[in-house]
Amino acid sequence: METFAVQPRDMTCRTLLYAPHHAFRRDLDRLTAAAAAGKGRASHVRAGWENLKEQIRLHQELEDGWLWPRVERAVAGRRAERAVLEEVRADHARLAPLIARVDEAMGGAAGRDAAGAGDLSAAVRELREALERYLLHEERSALPLAESVLAGAEWRALAAEAQGRCEAGTPLFVPWVVDGIGPVERSRFLTALPKPLRELNRVMWEPRYRKRRLWSI
Repeated sequence: METFAVQPRDMTCRTLLYAPHHAFRRDLDRLTAAAAAGKGRASHVRAGWENLKEQIRLHQELEDGWLWPRVERAVAGRRAERAVLEEVRADHARLAPLIARVDEAMGGAAGRDAAGAGDLSAAVRELREALERYLLHEERSALPLAESVLAGAEWRALAAEAQGRCEAGTPLFVPWVVDGIGPVERSRFLTALPKPLRELNRVMWEPRYRKRRLWSI
């Protein structure tokens, strides 16, 4: 897998695009554990899964609808770089049917055969493996490529686009990202946010998020 030199860019890339990757992995690991314990259909697990699906959808929409088209224009005529973007789009497309299989498997005992991968544990495992391939591809090639070809103004425009698309979900996105991460990573992510958002997260968003008890079994 080809990699690209990373140039110093606005923290937008790290905040909006890299940080959720840990949360995707964390939540699928939680779903894996819940399924193995026979608790995959518990109400708080279902709530965690619904939030995870929404976060994946928002992440992909921002990348496919805004980021990758601009990177593609920047690398026009460069076959290796364009091939990386084509692979990323293919990775995205592979996730949709796997997410649907997990949905069906979580529908109850009758959903096991419809899941297409056997039981819930098998469906989650298949999704987890595909998601890991997709995230590694982004981290090792696609996002470094984007950082190397887009200017700071474009990253600031991406931040504005993300805010417009996700403003209603920000009170959930921020505490979701920092849920369970280490103190260094938590500090790095929160420091990249405007101070008013950090304060809102501290006094309002995180307490509300904890009360939802996502993934509790």
